[in-house]
Amino acid sequence: MKIEGQNQTGSGKTVCVTGAGGFIASWLVKLLLERGYTVKGTVRNPGDPKNSHLRSLEGADQRLILCRADLMDYESLFEAIKGCQGVFHSASPVTDDPEEMVEPAVKGTENVINAAAEAGVRRVVFTSSIGAVYMDPNRSSDAVVDESCWSDLEFCKNTKNWYCYGKAVAEQAAWEVAKERGVDLVVVNPVLVLGPVLQSTINASIVHVLKYLTGSAKTYANSVQAYVHVKDVAEAHILVFENPEANGRYLCAESVLHRGEVVAILNKLFPEYPIPTKCSDEVNPRKKPYKFSNQKLKDLGLQFTPVSQCLYDTVISLQEKGHLPKPEPPS
Repeated sequence: MKIEGQNQTGSGKTVCVTGAGGFIASWLVKLLLERGYTVKGTVRNPGDPKNSHLRSLEGADQRLILCRADLMDYESLFEAIKGCQGVFHSASPVTDDPEEMVEPAVKGTENVINAAAEAGVRRVVFTSSIGAVYMDPNRSSDAVVDESCWSDLEFCKNTKNWYCYGKAVAEQAAWEVAKERGVDLVVVNPVLVLGPVLQSTINASIVHVLKYLTGSAKTYANSVQAYVHVKDVAEAHILVFENPEANGRYLCAESVLHRGEVVAILNKLFPEYPIPTKCSDEVNPRKKPYKFSNQKLKDLGLQFTPVSQCLYDTVISLQEKGHLPKPEPPS
């Protein structure tokens, strides 16, 4: 998806992307380079072969600098952020282990915003999550999930959902520190992200689809999930960075589907795979998708990729990367 007139908006500007080798961050680096930005990407080890996909991106030879940095090491972050006009903080642990999730997410975010303040950065765009938004047992099923919603921290704790808890407290910390330090902060809250992977490893959200294609999942759950294309998420980050009017949070979601709808789309697109057709819960009523609003991003000009295209692009990418056998052509 291209937005007209934005091809070289970044010419002469330098930005930092934390955790540059991640799923969303890799796409962000790709689109920023395409728009002419110079990108300083933080990674744990610039020489690691798993970052080679970044070096092969168009424009990387001239305008990508990989910086060794750690979220828990303030000095290394400051060195990477120094001289940048903007920071995209997308690095975050993805785990349900409270010790590995909560402190690094919060402390790392505080370090990034403090370093950005010290370096005189114009704007910080923070990648939060739907996990910081919708985990609330008291919300009515008719309520629309939007940027005003916050996850209930006690509920996240009691259900041991440390990922959502970590994302929510990290985002709260981001707002607090940004306010204290006078940093212009904008937040993007993506839902489950699908689409082509640029990196060599598979991330958690892609496994969500892969398990239905390999035969490892014999049934699908009676549950709903919101989805969005990875390119749209990267696009959203750049839109909120470049638009002076952008402020607050931006919910980044294309649609909410029941797992039954997901497997039906996959079955239609890729009937050659052993995709489950049976729900694991045949007792309870089918869960209904929740209502949400993505109007704030649409108002900035983002056109969302339909979820069927997200699923198609994901599977094709898994085939091309060798994570999924290509089906035999019919004889």
